[in-house]
Amino acid sequence: MKRTMRLIRRFLMLALGIGPILLILNLALFIAFTWREKSGGGGWDAAKEVGEELALKEDGSWSLSDVGEQILTEYRAWGILVENGTGDVIWHSGDLPEEIPLHYSLSEISWYTRGYIADYPTTVGARGDDLVILGHPKDAYWKLLWNSFDYDIIAGMPRMILSFLGMNAVLIFVIYMILATRILRSVKPVVQGMEALPEREVYVGEEGFLAEVAAAVNRVNEKLRAQERNLRKRENARAGWISGISHDIRTPLTMVMGYAAEIEEDASLPVDTRRKAEVIRRQSLKMKELVGNLNLASKLEYQMQPVKTETVNLAAVLRQAVADFVNLDLDGKYPVDFDCDEKTDKYILQGDKELLQRAVCNVLTNSQLHNPEGCHIGVNLHREAGAAHIVLEDDGTGVTDEQLAALQSTPHYMMDSGNGSQLRHGLGLVIVRQIAAAHGGWVRLNHGENGGFLVEIVLKCL
Repeated sequence: MKRTMRLIRRFLMLALGIGPILLILNLALFIAFTWREKSGGGGWDAAKEVGEELALKEDGSWSLSDVGEQILTEYRAWGILVENGTGDVIWHSGDLPEEIPLHYSLSEISWYTRGYIADYPTTVGARGDDLVILGHPKDAYWKLLWNSFDYDIIAGMPRMILSFLGMNAVLIFVIYMILATRILRSVKPVVQGMEALPEREVYVGEEGFLAEVAAAVNRVNEKLRAQERNLRKRENARAGWISGISHDIRTPLTMVMGYAAEIEEDASLPVDTRRKAEVIRRQSLKMKELVGNLNLASKLEYQMQPVKTETVNLAAVLRQAVADFVNLDLDGKYPVDFDCDEKTDKYILQGDKELLQRAVCNVLTNSQLHNPEGCHIGVNLHREAGAAHIVLEDDGTGVTDEQLAALQSTPHYMMDSGNGSQLRHGLGLVIVRQIAAAHGGWVRLNHGENGGFLVEIVLKCL
């Protein structure tokens, strides 16, 4: 809506700016068309100058000088000299039309001096007491015969012009507002529909001058909603399939682990058989852990795993996770150094205790799985810029730059690059990322200082 109002304001400013531009443009065009034209006073000056160029000769006749002839030629005019008192024409130019009278009464003179003689517009001048009349081409001038104006009208002309301009401006503004209102009624639902299109289903009435745009918005809405439904259907099917597979595998896997444990503990069996049973049990345990991780990752991905928010002491959660891991390391191949500030009250946050502990256990288990010969693990908890930083680093085999780039760039645990081991390698870390994101945090993966693998979990504290 704000963008629509901004567009309307731009139209208004454009309309207000067009007026002065058009006024200046029309004034410039008027000057361009008229600056070379002679004014109406030119003909009157020419008659006066012709009168001055007439000379009375000794024989009583009149003659016109070369300058006078040049003036007549320039104005394409003919001229006569009417004698005072008699009204007779005592001189005329050589190109005098035949229909021009050679005698005039006082009433005719009073008419012709302000109007026309035989449709020729006339201008007059004086030669002593006699009258000089010039007749111009019929298309040279347009003369007003009764050109008298009321003085109040002339005196009030500036006010009239301002009133005229003001009324025109008001009329233009009213017309603009009417058009703008109609445009807004058509544009507003289209703009609102386009803004809401990514978030919800919309329908825009297909009417007004933007009917085609509204129809296009409706088509896009239908396409987006269809894509959302198909995507949701696929996601639900995938989540359901993972959940079903996890449930179906759990029971037979538990039986395999149980029978393998019995065989492993049966002293009457050969040592080699018992060792093979131990391998079966351990690998089954890994399979169970992998299935659990897959199911949890799917629930977190589709927000099916509720986060039980409570006040949690992160130091206690981290200490418990480390203790559980160490207790399961019966051979002592994975010693852990735990380093944490004694002021544990600095690590209080709102979160899910079980999920946070699961994230730390996944990182520790990841070091164990990828370093079967054993490694040293360091766990550090410190606070920086209002956030808790959990740094877990081992000195094992680590990862190559290519593997690290793949772990950092793969956006979804279901996206396999063709190497199944790479997908299995990153599944536990994906869960760590998801748990951190569910708590408003993030995860950083890097090479360890001792050549191993480093995982840093950052969580916002209270």
